[in-house]
Amino acid sequence: MTKITIGARGSKLSIAYVEKVKKLLIQNNKELTEGNINFKAIKTSGDLNQNIKLSEIGGKNLFCKEIEEKLLNKEIDIAVHSLKDMESLEDSNLIIGAYIKRNDYRDVIISNKIKSLEDLKGKIVIGSSSRRRELQLKKINKNISVTSLRGNIDTRIKKIEEGKLDGVILAAAGVKSLNLSNKIGLSFKTEEVLPAVGQGVIAVQCNKNDDVVKNLLRNINDKETEVCAKSERAMLRAIKGDCETAVGGLAIIENNNLKFTAQLFSDSGLKSFNYEMMGKISEAVNIGKSVGEELLKLAGSDFKKK
Repeated sequence: MTKITIGARGSKLSIAYVEKVKKLLIQNNKELTEGNINFKAIKTSGDLNQNIKLSEIGGKNLFCKEIEEKLLNKEIDIAVHSLKDMESLEDSNLIIGAYIKRNDYRDVIISNKIKSLEDLKGKIVIGSSSRRRELQLKKINKNISVTSLRGNIDTRIKKIEEGKLDGVILAAAGVKSLNLSNKIGLSFKTEEVLPAVGQGVIAVQCNKNDDVVKNLLRNINDKETEVCAKSERAMLRAIKGDCETAVGGLAIIENNNLKFTAQLFSDSGLKSFNYEMMGKISEAVNIGKSVGEELLKLAGSDFKKK
């Protein structure tokens, strides 16, 4: 077996995800060993421009673009991403060869003082770079002040310790992957804060025509996660969502059916539209598409497709 090179961002979290993928690859492919797999850290535009809003410099794909270019140029064989960072329309020469079993998909608040929804009342300052999260928090308490915050999890936690923020809102999956669960003050139920599409899923990407790598990845793919992720991404494509679209979407398998819950905010952020649909697992992608179309109908002129 020739050497396999995995490419990903160089952040602590990305490296934790790469380690997880590497371990699964070795466990599930007897021809692979530790010595067969190299790691290449790739600086992305999203990492280099941490003081600018993503929407101002080209959207969330800035965390994936350079990594995908290295994949297309065959400088790496496998790319590891957080699925929620990926554009809903993929490059036609690349595929997601494996969806790793979904981690906790909820949003959490890292805080010393916020332990319940009750603690979100009053004048609270929360750090977040997500418009979805900002508007969801304002539904809980319209007086919450949300300050734009990017950078790695350690940097964000430091802002709380310095007393600059009351808390930061993050994906539970990332916090738990870095063994920082003890920092979580509040875990939201999905009825309170609906997560981003693909939240909690590690996506492993490769070249469409690389059969060797595709076979290796097939052995670590989690079918249930794949079905739910494809459904959620179909909804995002239907509304032409990008990094500035305030939308939450979650597909779960319940009693052998797929249940999809979605929430879309108006452009002004003053209104939100909710839709839920249940259907056959085999219809996952169509369910996602239908949910997106229904959200667009509900929102009407309050939401402009990009």
